[in-house]
Amino acid sequence: MMNQGQQAQANAKEEVATLGGGCFWCLEAVFDELKGVKEVVSGYAGGALPNPTYRQVCTGTTGHAEVVQVTFDPAELSYRDLLRLFFTIHDPTTLNRQGADVGTQYRSAIFYHDQKQKEAAGQIIAELNAAGLWGNPIVTEITPLATFYPAEDYHQEYYQNNPWQPYCQAVIAPKLSKFRKTYLERLKK
Repeated sequence: MMNQGQQAQANAKEEVATLGGGCFWCLEAVFDELKGVKEVVSGYAGGALPNPTYRQVCTGTTGHAEVVQVTFDPAELSYRDLLRLFFTIHDPTTLNRQGADVGTQYRSAIFYHDQKQKEAAGQIIAELNAAGLWGNPIVTEITPLATFYPAEDYHQEYYQNNPWQPYCQAVIAPKLSKFRKTYLERLKK
């Protein structure tokens, strides 16, 4: 049985990227607004435990990272452009950490779906490291996607459904505002 991301990938007009950059609520909120993105699903990848729960992943012992699986139209948004945007919405130089979120579940990661994605990820990271934008080297892992597990329903569209929650106000809203100002022309209308 194919999961949502695999079904979308089977459709030649869409591609799927699986990315980890800290809290999946933050990534989902940003990618939801990006022109060319068809769907964003929060979930888990990279660990050994089958069908993990949020509580299990939060312990940092499952090996899973909080990720988003982004289904996008490559005619509107290339995989390379998606990665470039991904690197602007989190700190790819901190190992197993994004702000106050600490642990392997918050690592910066690209879970590639094919050789083409693997090569593109390596090239983008090399370009960004050469540009010296962060002052520290990028530590984002590039790993083949084994299995993506969608997170529980209450994590889907978390920011959209909980905009007044304190974490959303303190962390997600400023990140989203910065993204909107920087990439206004790339937003959905």
